[in-house]
Amino acid sequence: MKQSGKVALGGVFGALSLLFMLLTVFPMATYALPAIAGALLIPVVVEAGVKTGWMVYGAVALLSLFVAPDMQAKVMFIAFFGYYPVLKSQLERLSRRWVEWIVKLGIFNAAMILSYLAMLFVFGLETDTFVIGGVNIAWAFLLAGNIVFVIYDYALSNLVTVYFRVLHPRLSRVFRWNRTDRR
Repeated sequence: MKQSGKVALGGVFGALSLLFMLLTVFPMATYALPAIAGALLIPVVVEAGVKTGWMVYGAVALLSLFVAPDMQAKVMFIAFFGYYPVLKSQLERLSRRWVEWIVKLGIFNAAMILSYLAMLFVFGLETDTFVIGGVNIAWAFLLAGNIVFVIYDYALSNLVTVYFRVLHPRLSRVFRWNRTDRR
């Protein structure tokens, strides 16, 4: 793909990703919309390469800081959901599956703990948000988050498969993209 095509593709999917971050004005979408916004970077990685995927993530993350209404959604996108689809493509090249999963779970847990701490100490989230009956349930949320993460990873893998089977051949015919120059 030529440089102008990469820029155009990144711009279109970056704008769509930012649109989903703007929709976080709906309180029930705090976690779902950043996950969808990140998944929109899959076509960028597939068609334009990992380097372009990282650049689009950076642009959307920066713009989200200024325009996305929900602070938790911003933190979740920047700390994990925005870059994970780009990073996933690199992690799945590891030679052993069990190493891949240890690294994936380690990155997820580190991102969630750092996000929690950032929301507490940087953005002033009240600590009683995670207290039920006098018990802090943040660790229970982290455990549940690990289960949801495994499902999310599986869903992203299936989304990539569907993209390659359905959308990629159509886009390749229309735009006659050259797959050999992706990096």
